[in-house]
Parts: sequence; C-alpha cells; structure tokens
Amino acid sequence: MSRIGKAPITIPAKVTVEVLAGNVVKVKGPKGELHQAVDQDIKVKIDGTTLTVERPTEQKRHKALHGTYRALIANMVTGVSDGCVSILELVGVGYRATVTGQVLELALGFSHPVVFVLPTEIKATSAQEKGQNPKITLTSVDKELLGLVCAKIRAQRPPEPYKGKGIKFEGEVLRRKAGKSAAKK
Repeated sequence: MSRIGKAPITIPAKVTVEVLAGNVVKVKGPKGELHQAVDQDIKVKIDGTTLTVERPTEQKRHKALHGTYRALIANMVTGVSDGCVSILELVGVGYRATVTGQVLELALGFSHPVVFVLPTEIKATSAQEKGQNPKITLTSVDKELLGLVCAKIRAQRPPEPYKGKGIKFEGEVLRRKAGKSAAKK
C-alpha cells in the first residue's frame, strides 16, 4: 500500500493549483508556474488548502503511478512557493568552476575545459572560499529539471572511491576503498 500516495499535500496561501482539461495539473506561485500531465486513471482532488491523489484500483501499475504523481505534484508546490536548491562540490587539486550567464565552465583535470550550457529555468552561481572546495549552487523552480541537470554535471567527473576526487553533492557520503597497501597483508 502506497503511504506516499495517500498523504495529502498542503497548499500554501500564495500558491494556486488547478486541474485543467486532459488531467493536467497547473501549479502557480510567487516563484513561477509549472504544469504536469497526470495519467487518466489517477484522480487529483482539491479541497480548499489540501490536495489529494487517488487511484482507482489496487493494480501494481496504479500503485506505482499513485505515489509518483503525488511526489511530483508535491515537488511542484514546493518549487513554486520556496524554490529548490542543489549544491555541487568540486573535490580535487585545480578543479574550478566559473559561471557566465547560462554557461558553466568546469576545469576538471582534463586537457580541455568542460563547457555546460544550462537551461533558462536554472540559475547558477559558483563560489571559491580559501581552504574550501569550489562549490556550484543551482537554483530552480522545477525540482525534476534541477535533479537532471545536477546529475549530468556530476557525470562529467563522478567521485572516485580511493581519494574522493570528482564532483559530488554537498553532504553526500562516499563509500571509500583502501588502496594497495591494504592488500599486502
């Protein structure tokens, strides 16, 4: 039984939610506006300041869609009211990040800089404090798009298990391995 799908979503005062024709949910708030097409079997009901997602049967497909759409709509409500923030950390000697407009340029130890063009919905800033690793802060209204872009940036140089060098999320715990010396016993 989906516990996530059953949980009601509280709609903040500044946010309006509508269910349009074709089962499309439109969420509008102070930070922006988002749309999400919902499967025809799943029903979205709005009662004042609470929104609930309901499924017609106990089929495996309906159970999966129930929790998924509830989570997507909850992320949309959070995004248009507060916004979503993700911070990436560059771990490694000489690793740098510069942001000019919607272009993110990364120096990741390759012979060439890695240039990444960001979507217009995402705002990026980079910071380098003395004694700290460089950080890239990405903010957006759309949590789904933000996660996709962060994953693509991280894929340019994922953290390796021996020294931890690479691009990682802030607060991410890496599984570290012992080097060669541990094997000689």
